[in-house]
Amino acid sequence: MLLLIGSFLFLLILGTPVAVSMAVASLAYLVIYGVAPDIIAAQRMIAGVESFPLIAVPFFILAGNLMNIAGVTGRIYKFALSLVGWMKGGLAQVNIIGSVVFSGMSGTALADAAGIGTIEIKAMKDHGYPVEAAVGVTAASATLGPIFPPSLPFVIYGMMANASIGALFMAGIVPGVVMAILMMLTVYIFAKRKGWGSDTPFELKQLLAASLEVVIVLAFPVAIYLMILAGMSVNVAVLIGLAVLVALDWYFDFSAVMALMTPVLLIGGMTMGWFTPTEAAVAAVLWSLFLGLVRYRTMTVRTLAKASFDTIETTASVLFIVTAASIFAWLLTVSQAAQLFSDFMFGLTDNWWTFLIIVNILLLVVGAFLDTIAAISILVPILMPVAARYGIDPVHLGVVITLNLMIGLLTPPVGMVLFVLARISKLSVEKTTLAILPWMIPLFLALGLITFIPAITMWLPTQLGLIR
Repeated sequence: MLLLIGSFLFLLILGTPVAVSMAVASLAYLVIYGVAPDIIAAQRMIAGVESFPLIAVPFFILAGNLMNIAGVTGRIYKFALSLVGWMKGGLAQVNIIGSVVFSGMSGTALADAAGIGTIEIKAMKDHGYPVEAAVGVTAASATLGPIFPPSLPFVIYGMMANASIGALFMAGIVPGVVMAILMMLTVYIFAKRKGWGSDTPFELKQLLAASLEVVIVLAFPVAIYLMILAGMSVNVAVLIGLAVLVALDWYFDFSAVMALMTPVLLIGGMTMGWFTPTEAAVAAVLWSLFLGLVRYRTMTVRTLAKASFDTIETTASVLFIVTAASIFAWLLTVSQAAQLFSDFMFGLTDNWWTFLIIVNILLLVVGAFLDTIAAISILVPILMPVAARYGIDPVHLGVVITLNLMIGLLTPPVGMVLFVLARISKLSVEKTTLAILPWMIPLFLALGLITFIPAITMWLPTQLGLIR
C-alpha cells in the first residue's frame, strides 16, 4: 500500500498528470508484487469504463456545450436581471440566480464558470463592481452546477458507490436551494457594508414578466398531472403540454421559459419513469438541439462541430481518469487499504459526527490537489465501507463528497475554476484566490448544514420513494 500511494504522490509532486500517475503507480505495484496477471489488470481497466451509467458522461458534457453555443446563457442572464436585478447588489444576486438556472443544464462547475460566468463578470465590472467581488461571487455560485441535477460528479459517484443516480439527483435539489439562499444572504450583507445599490430600476412590469415565466414552468407539471387524472395517456398529455408551451414561448418570446424547462423535463422524466438518469442525458442533448436549431436558430454547422470536438476532448480526459482510477482503486482494495482505514477510524471514534468531520477535512485537502473525477474514483471505494459501518447513507455521503470537492475547485494548486476565472477576469491566480476567500463562508456554512443534518439531503428522494 505504501508503494502504491507513495509512488502516486511522488509522480503528482513531479507534475505528472493525475491519470498517468495512477496508471504508472498501479503498473509498478503489479510488476513488483505480481498480485495479478497482466490480463487481469487490463480487464479491470476496461471494466472501469464498461458501465451503462458512464454513457451519461459524454451526453451531459455535450448538452452543456450546446447550451453555451445556443445563446441560452444570455437569455438566462436577462431573465435573472429582470427577477432580482433591482435588489441591493443586484448583479451579484443575478449571478447566483443565473447559476441556479444554468446548473440545471450543464451539470459541471467549469461549464457554469466559463459559460454564464463570462457574461456575469463583464456585466458586474461594467456596472462599477470591484473585479474581485465579481470573481468571488461567480466562483461561489459555480459550485451549484454539480449539486443541482443533472450532475456529472453524481454520475461518477453513483457508478463507483453502486448508488442510485436518480436518488442522488433528487438529493441535490434541497442542498442546492440552501446554498443559493446562503449566497444571496452573503451578497445582501456585502451590499449593506460596501454600499452596493440596485443595478436596474424596479419595474413592476419586468418583475411580473419574469415571475410569470417561473409560474408557467411550475404550472407545466401540474397541467400534465391534471390531464392524466382526466384520463389522458401520459405521452399525449406531455405532447400537448409541450406544444402549448412552445406556442406560448414563440408568441410572447419569453426570456428563459424554454431554458427553465430543461431541469423540469429531466427531473420530471426521471420521476415519472420515462427514462433513466443515463437516458436523461440524451434527452438533455435533444432538448439543447431543439432550442439551438429550431427555437432560437443560433446554432450553425461550425458551432455544432466545435461543441462536438470539445465534448470528445473532455470525455476522453474524464474516461482516461476513470480507467486509470479503476485499477488503482482495485489495487487499494487488494492491499486492504479500505479495511485498514475502517479499522483505524473505528478505533479512533464510534461517533458518526466525528467521522464526517474527519472525512470533510480529508476531502477538502484532497480536493485542493486532485481532479474531482479522480478524487471520487480513488476515495469512494475506501470511504464507502467505513460509512456503512457508521450507518451513513451512500446518497448523503455522495452529496457531502461532491460539495467538498466543489470547494476544492476554488483552491490552489489544482483548482480548475480558480484558473478559469483568473483567465476571464485577467487577475493573477494569487489575487483571484484572495478574491474568492470571503465567499467561502456561505459554502462552509452550507457544508456544515448538509453534513450534519442528513434530512436536508434525504428528505426529497425519500418522499419520492427513491430511498427507503
